[in-house]
Amino acid sequence: MAIVEARNISKIYDGKVAHLAINQLSFEVEQGEFLAIMGPSGSGKTTLLNMLSTIDEPTSGTLTIDGVDPQQFTAKQAALFRRERLGFVFQDFNLLPALTVEENMVLPLTLANYPVDEMKGRLDQLLYDLHLEDVRKKQPTELSGGQAQRTAIGRALIHQPKLLLADEPTGNLDSKSSKDVLELLSGVNKERQTTIIMVTHDPIAASYCDRVLFIKDGEYFNEIYKEDLRQTFFQRILNVLSLLGGNVNDLSTVRLS
Repeated sequence: MAIVEARNISKIYDGKVAHLAINQLSFEVEQGEFLAIMGPSGSGKTTLLNMLSTIDEPTSGTLTIDGVDPQQFTAKQAALFRRERLGFVFQDFNLLPALTVEENMVLPLTLANYPVDEMKGRLDQLLYDLHLEDVRKKQPTELSGGQAQRTAIGRALIHQPKLLLADEPTGNLDSKSSKDVLELLSGVNKERQTTIIMVTHDPIAASYCDRVLFIKDGEYFNEIYKEDLRQTFFQRILNVLSLLGGNVNDLSTVRLS
């Protein structure tokens, strides 16, 4: 069953010169899938993520998420939909500096007025799963990058969203922390059947996914599925990126750890 269905979606930004950011793009994302979206800078990845998050909407075409069309929502309905069904993980963590790890994580449930016992149960389980029990009382400034991103993932998961959207979640992390976060996301995807859509420029990060959707100039370029070892999938991702061209770093120096 598809949790996301995009049918010929386009996005045009008006200005002195109209900018076509997404052009006639169609794809589906199955419930429980872990999808990476890749493409050169300016290919429309951020625009697409904004539409998937209901922050923006297509100029034309149809986009349904979890069986509903967000374009029909009022602003209040869209905010409620995001809060209840979507989770967000960002490159720069977006943690509130005045709150502790556990306060940041439980915030979505606090805003939704969940019963205290349920909040505590979910929080304790996530702190254990994310290996954050020892830092639960610390503030974001006292955390490593990996701990901060795991806290952000905990906050995104605590309300048990149907769809997790991740924007370059390993972009500010060292290789060890990146690996920890990617293994964590992969585990969440498999164990909780949480659907994840991750925008990334990193072929190593993409190799943890089930499928990679490549876009260029706002249009569908290619897609590949993981059917074999992650190392082989990684090499196939590099092959497509080399065809894609654009603002891609020298990939010949990249090695999979």
